[in-house]
Amino acid sequence: MRDFTWKVFTLTGDIDAYMLYRTLEDEDEEVDEDSLETDEQVLH
Repeated sequence: MRDFTWKVFTLTGDIDAYMLYRTLEDEDEEVDEDSLETDEQVLH
């Protein structure tokens, strides 16, 4: 799924798939930040 880039969107025109991809990417980044905070708390 991560290979659905802007270039693929421009070739396919599938805006729904692109917006879903962006939303999932944003949520994935938030989860990564949260897990880093949790890991730091466990280490201290």
